[in-house]
Amino acid sequence: MSSPFELTRNITIGQYLVRNSIIHKLDPRFKLASFAILLVGIAICDSYIGNLIGLFLSIYLFHLASIPVSYGVSGLKPAIPFMIIIGLMQLFLYKEMSPDNVIYWQLGFLEVSSASIKIVIISVLRFMQIIFLSSILTLSTSTTEITRGLERLLSPLQKVKFPVHAFSLIITIAIRFVPTFAMEMEKMMKAQASRGAEFGTGAWWQIIKRTTEMFPLIIPLFNVALARGEDLILAMEARCYTPGSSRTVYTQYKANGNDYVALLVSVGIVFVLVFIPYPW
Repeated sequence: MSSPFELTRNITIGQYLVRNSIIHKLDPRFKLASFAILLVGIAICDSYIGNLIGLFLSIYLFHLASIPVSYGVSGLKPAIPFMIIIGLMQLFLYKEMSPDNVIYWQLGFLEVSSASIKIVIISVLRFMQIIFLSSILTLSTSTTEITRGLERLLSPLQKVKFPVHAFSLIITIAIRFVPTFAMEMEKMMKAQASRGAEFGTGAWWQIIKRTTEMFPLIIPLFNVALARGEDLILAMEARCYTPGSSRTVYTQYKANGNDYVALLVSVGIVFVLVFIPYPW
């Protein structure tokens, strides 16, 4: 059983694991494109069977990346309270005017129907798939590769004056700071616990109690975020970084057969999830 202070163990997004797998060796441009295609397919798919297939394939990617599935599942733990809140709101507030919709319970504007139950199950499955795919992407791709791959992938937008480099840098910094903030929050929790503060005393389903326990950490965490941001600015200025200036690229990516196969497989998976009429 993990300790409530071991936050970094449950944060999989933004961390990179060195492996010699086929997923790690893919061109980051094709990896990001495949990731985007799969996300679109997951967002459109609205059937139980389609989402279960997508969930199974998302879990199978951990095997292809030589990463333990348990490590990916641990990334779901921080999202459980959010999933519960969103699920309850959809269960009681979602309404669909359809002759096939069966209402099981109703009290005022609150109701539980077959449509609301379906949307809750589909949303949970979608959320799990997104967490797994995001974890696979960052666990198998270094921060530098994400930056370069995203910049090359979006390079055609430079013709319409879109700040591709700045956008790629912002996305990469945001992803990289996720485990950093988790580490800082873990340090603050241990420091305040040594002074008598209580963390993790409620059960995992006691969302309100566990949330109020985190309130004393909000302001210190903001201070740490601002300090980290200022350090990053000073580090970039010390290296003569100039936003918007033209720069050469040392690393040149060259796609091979596996990259094109991965892209085609992603398109095929989306076709299976979206365009096949499943019975339920």
